[in-house]
Amino acid sequence: MNELLPPHHRSKIERALADHPELALVGAVADRLGLECYVVGGFVRDIFLGRHSKDIDFVAVGSGIDLARAVAAELGRKARLAVFKTYGTAQVTLRQRGLELEFVGARRESYRRESRNPIVEDGTLADDIARRDFTINAMAICVNGPRLGELVDLYSGLTDLDDGIIRTPLDPDVTFSDDPLRMMRALRFATRFDFTILSVTLDAITRNADRIDIIARERIATELMKIMESDRPSKGWRLLAKTGLLKHILPELDAMRGVATVNGRGHKDNFLHTMEVLDNVASRTDNVWLRWGALLHDIAKPATKRWDDKLGWTFHNHNFIGAKMVPRLFKSLRLPQGEPAKYVAKLVELHMRPIALVEDEVTDSAVRRLIHDAGDDLDDLMLLCRADITSKNADKVRRLLENFDHVKHKMEELEARDHIRNYQPPVDGLEIMNTFGIGQCREVGVIKNAIKDAILDGRVANEHDPAFEFMLAIAEGLGLKPVDKCTTSQNE
Repeated sequence: MNELLPPHHRSKIERALADHPELALVGAVADRLGLECYVVGGFVRDIFLGRHSKDIDFVAVGSGIDLARAVAAELGRKARLAVFKTYGTAQVTLRQRGLELEFVGARRESYRRESRNPIVEDGTLADDIARRDFTINAMAICVNGPRLGELVDLYSGLTDLDDGIIRTPLDPDVTFSDDPLRMMRALRFATRFDFTILSVTLDAITRNADRIDIIARERIATELMKIMESDRPSKGWRLLAKTGLLKHILPELDAMRGVATVNGRGHKDNFLHTMEVLDNVASRTDNVWLRWGALLHDIAKPATKRWDDKLGWTFHNHNFIGAKMVPRLFKSLRLPQGEPAKYVAKLVELHMRPIALVEDEVTDSAVRRLIHDAGDDLDDLMLLCRADITSKNADKVRRLLENFDHVKHKMEELEARDHIRNYQPPVDGLEIMNTFGIGQCREVGVIKNAIKDAILDGRVANEHDPAFEFMLAIAEGLGLKPVDKCTTSQNE
């Protein structure tokens, strides 16, 4: 059968068999048990895409669990077996090879509309392939000895792979209604591989978009993260918007679409602008949370959009309001609530600051405060803000980027001299309390903040003794005196 394949495709199968001797081993064990066995799904797809895969899925026409047990016994100590009887599956982990072999028996599925959990029955290989989500994932390669390496492609998946097409093996309305998560997977594959979703398939996603509401948010979040990890994540988000899925998943982002006009004056489409910023960031970093910062940096613009007869369209405080929205959005999307959410909120809150420095006079005080507030995330913030320059005016872009370079130089200069990043007070609260013989009280906070402000403003050097002297002066104004009047410095 493989003689009909182009030589470059045949060579890819041959190379996969050489690189993965476990395929022939599984086939030999299946032969002994009298079972037909095939490697299926993403592993087969990735063979032809030239991608490495650590998971290999096998379908046995019979008991997949029995085959997995026999394979594990054949491998001995090299393998670890896990059986999941409830699901009729088993897993054999090859620790040294870093591979996971998944085994299941061929099956057919049927669905109830109110649930994505299928009714599963034993089936043939054709039944099993037909239930796959897309044609590019519906190919199988036989591993039985006489047919080792033979490709089974009932739905022209290889042609679709060559043509860069995403489509379903069966009626797409049935496919997506049965398991709505497949709609997210279609968008994810289109984004990851830069493929085109066939128009009839895309139309079916649009018709079934409301079915996504029955899918657990955690499953949706997994697909969103894979979209965000792709080379050009905006493609996935644009498809989410086009199909209507976005209003179900992240309505706050969907609300950014479109342009309002008053007195002939419109504002830029904030959704399209965000897509540009997201791809600009993605082209410069694999940091997925920085990419989320790019996606959400203007998330509060719909809520803050106002028309002013003198100023035109305004979005006052959208950065601060957006930062407060981030924890709620992360919780809704089932994204991590700890450091990732705090990091993204910080980027959203601060993303206007470097722009303000670029457009206004660059003062040492403003630069120090930005360095202090951004801390370890300063470089990421500057990357985001540089990506945020999407003007179509080439002269404006050139001027802003030149000013950014000036601000960056100023930051490096001040940081080398003043050590503001990750600022630690040269005089801490304990020393203040010991100096004046007081406990924790409002005055301690007032003094600490006064010292910090003076250092950031450049009025006091970021060193202990100058800060200590400044502390004494501030404390005197508050009516505090040192308990030992001879003490003027911790070092004396």
